[in-house]
Amino acid sequence: MTFTDTFRSPDFAAYQAARARQATLTKPAGSLGRLEELACRFAAWQGKTCPDALRPAITVFAGDHGVTAEGVSAYPSVVTGEMVRNFANGGAAICVLAHSLDARLEVVDAGVLSDVSALPIVHAKVRAGTGNLAREAAMTPAQAEAALEVGRQAARRALASGANLLIAGDMGIGNTTASATLICRLAGLSPERIVGRGTGLNEAGLETKRQVVRVALARVASRELSALETLAELGGLEIAAMAGFYLESAAQGAPALVDGFIASAAALCALALEPRLGDWLLASHRSEETGHLLALHALKLEPVLDLGMHLGEGSGAALCVPLLQMAIRLHNEMATFAEAGITGKAE
Repeated sequence: MTFTDTFRSPDFAAYQAARARQATLTKPAGSLGRLEELACRFAAWQGKTCPDALRPAITVFAGDHGVTAEGVSAYPSVVTGEMVRNFANGGAAICVLAHSLDARLEVVDAGVLSDVSALPIVHAKVRAGTGNLAREAAMTPAQAEAALEVGRQAARRALASGANLLIAGDMGIGNTTASATLICRLAGLSPERIVGRGTGLNEAGLETKRQVVRVALARVASRELSALETLAELGGLEIAAMAGFYLESAAQGAPALVDGFIASAAALCALALEPRLGDWLLASHRSEETGHLLALHALKLEPVLDLGMHLGEGSGAALCVPLLQMAIRLHNEMATFAEAGITGKAE
């Protein structure tokens, strides 16, 4: 699968014009640090010297994982469905953050094991949970493709609503195991460097989780897998949907904020499917989950924030939005030296 015919590059001329504007603002060059570069990146993404204010849309994708049978999570799978209900009722952290940002929030069932059909969410269940990736393929390639399409459709809905910045969140007990396995395979890293405690495993649980990832990697080690096949063998339904979400956002010329560990695994899958995707991604924060910084290095992304978070749901990305809004306002609204009648730097 490729998006070659629909991908375009960010507008370099707009980026250069934005850099030139930064040089005229009433401040020493570079004194706003990364805020200057962030504003210029949004200029390139929007094709405008002075980018519009951000209109974020958040989509939380939910799915369950058969690998929880191996004892890799401190919580049972039933919690996925219970948290989806909490999202629908407005009680989760991402609900509070979305409300504070006045951001569109959508919750999508991509593969929850329990029956959540009565909830006011998007029902796009590909299957009720994945297979146990330590022993079998998590899903078939056709199911992985269907989950990618779930994410693509969600991105289209978000952009059609008027959003110009997309955020994907996740909910799925066991998904740090699937994500760690994907990151190890796609980035060529060892479980010892990537696998973390997830929702709070003790030392014995952490070693169990590492061994499960080792077994899963060994199961496919001798096989040449395409990007889609890797996602099907080792991924998750919500992870695949997030990957599709990133791909469609970029294909339509809108940037996406990458949240934490699971989001980074999804982004790596999407990048393997379309190498030009990286031009449209921005890492919002560094998660405390082991291996996240290495995953970001594999994506060639630098996080904006480091708040010691490891919640998921898109929460770290949502918290990044006000800072990005301020970067754009500073870029757009500060006076130039000429406008303020201030003498510029001597040549």
